Amino acid sequence: MSLIDAGMLAGTVSTTLFVLSFLPMLTKARRTKDLGSYSPGNLLITNLGNAVHSIYIFSLPVGPIWALHTFYLLSAAAMLWWWWRFHGRQGHRAGGHPRSAGLPLRAAMEQNPAVRARIWGIGVLRRGSKSGVR
Repeated sequence: MSLIDAGMLAGTVSTTLFVLSFLPMLTKARRTKDLGSYSPGNLLITNLGNAVHSIYIFSLPVGPIWALHTFYLLSAAAMLWWWWRFHGRQGHRAGGHPRSAGLPLRAAMEQNPAVRARIWGIGVLRRGSKSGVR
C-alpha cells in the first residue's frame, strides 16, 4: 500500500468516525428542539469559520476532506437554523427541561414536583397519597 493510498484510507476512516460522533448530537437537537445549551455566538462563529475555511477545502483535490467539510457545513448550519427557529420556546414535551423555560433549577423544582422527581429519580407524591407514583 502506497503512502497516498494509506492517507486516503485514513482520511476515509476518520471522516466516517467524525460524522458518526456528530450524529447523536444532531439527532437529539432535532428531536427535542432544546438547543438552550448552545451559544448563539458560538454557532455564528462556527458557521462563519466554516464558510471561510471552505475556500481552502474546496481548492484541494476531491477526497474525504470534501465530504467531512460538507458535513460540517450542513451540521453547523442546521444547528444555527434550529437554534434560531426554536429559541425561546418553552419545553417541547410535557414537563420540558426547566432551564428551557428560563427558570433557575431550584425554582423549577419548587414549582413542579414532577421536575423534582425526574431530577432526583423519585416518584411524585399525589396530594393525600402516602406512596410515590411514577
